[in-house]
Amino acid sequence: MTAIVSAPELMAELAGPRPPVLLDVRWQLAGPGLRPEYEAGHLPGAVYVDLDRELAGPPGAGGRHPLPDPEAFGAVMRRAGVSSAGPVVVYDGGLGWAAARAWWLLRWTGHGDVRVLDGGLAAWVAAGGGVTVEEPPVEEGDFKPSPGAMGLLDADGAAALARSGLLLDARAGERYRGEVEPIDRVGGHVPGAVSAPTTGNVGPDGRLLPAAELRARFAGLGADGGTEVGVYCGSGVSGAQQVLALEVAGIPAALYAGSWSEWSSDPARPVATGPDPQ
Repeated sequence: MTAIVSAPELMAELAGPRPPVLLDVRWQLAGPGLRPEYEAGHLPGAVYVDLDRELAGPPGAGGRHPLPDPEAFGAVMRRAGVSSAGPVVVYDGGLGWAAARAWWLLRWTGHGDVRVLDGGLAAWVAAGGGVTVEEPPVEEGDFKPSPGAMGLLDADGAAALARSGLLLDARAGERYRGEVEPIDRVGGHVPGAVSAPTTGNVGPDGRLLPAAELRARFAGLGADGGTEVGVYCGSGVSGAQQVLALEVAGIPAALYAGSWSEWSSDPARPVATGPDPQ
């Protein structure tokens, strides 16, 4: 099972005998939810899921987007029509961050058939796909979460992996270097982490780079096939897109879900600045 699906492939599947459940996870950082955009036009049959309220727990010591309670997450997915044995495709406005967060959560909680629409809504429209304002009737699904199917790091695990393996920082380079920090308490990075902005995972059309190019990119960052890999970002959203890109490249990776928003909230944790990992 691949982690992504192209717009033409999705069109064919939706017309076939086993169409996937569609989840619209459009989202913006530090702004209101994008349900109005969903209501203005979405893929036919898609159900809107709010990242801040339904794909994260309340912000606090665990970060700005801590993992949701698994049972609460399962209830959201069932209301959206997700069943354990049925395929699911998630999409967002194009960055892939929010869609990857939903993909990762479903995978982490044991769903085996979930993919991200490569390039999101923009790719769908560019391929000739139509949109609708009609909200579909939803038959409740039977998905029951069983967490643990994807690698997950806490702060101590991330610190250890930065020393023993490869910990990738998916944020923009200036935030990694500590030159700016528009959101969290302090700028910089986890000591030992390597800068790997998510912008390097996609081409100009917003789609993920081909698997071979992603493998080359991550190999250049130190993912040599025998190294344990982890990822973090600001709050566990864009980092999920990095885990998705690594999956497409054939490289398993764990997500530090609390990410920098959790790490930097504790003044006792060390902070590195500048372009070098240490």
